[in-house]
Amino acid sequence: MKRSLTVILWIAVIISGAAFIIRPKADEPVPYPDGFRKWTHIKTGLIGPGSAGFKSTGGFHHIYANDKAMQGYASGYFPQGSIFVFDLIEGIEVDGNTAEGKRRQVDVMMKDSLRFPSTGGWGYEEFKGSSKTDRVLSETGRTGCFSCHTKQADYIFSELRD
Repeated sequence: MKRSLTVILWIAVIISGAAFIIRPKADEPVPYPDGFRKWTHIKTGLIGPGSAGFKSTGGFHHIYANDKAMQGYASGYFPQGSIFVFDLIEGIEVDGNTAEGKRRQVDVMMKDSLRFPSTGGWGYEEFKGSSKTDRVLSETGRTGCFSCHTKQADYIFSELRD
């Protein structure tokens, strides 16, 4: 009996130690979402020259979701590991047609309640242009993202269209 109890206690110590080692740190930065263009494309918006926001956010706004986020669209609740990408590409007008230009930024929204407890379980990041390392958001910027997203159900603006 005493030996069994000792073995059980050692197993508990090993499991809790392993969970501590592999658990990400709170507020660890959102990583660049490699391969996101192969995820499900949710929709595209276009901000044209007639918009007041054209100078800063003009162009094509492509939204992508990973498999976990797609489960959230089906259930109405986005599970841990859901990731959304907002891919902003400049719009260039040529002879009355709008074509894609250079990438302006890649915004990422990732659900991980352990890493991002202060922002409703969602982490936010913005990468400049096509860089996978040049992060743009400050802590104030991340808080701003969260403040705006709190107005939406489960913090998500986009809806999956038929």
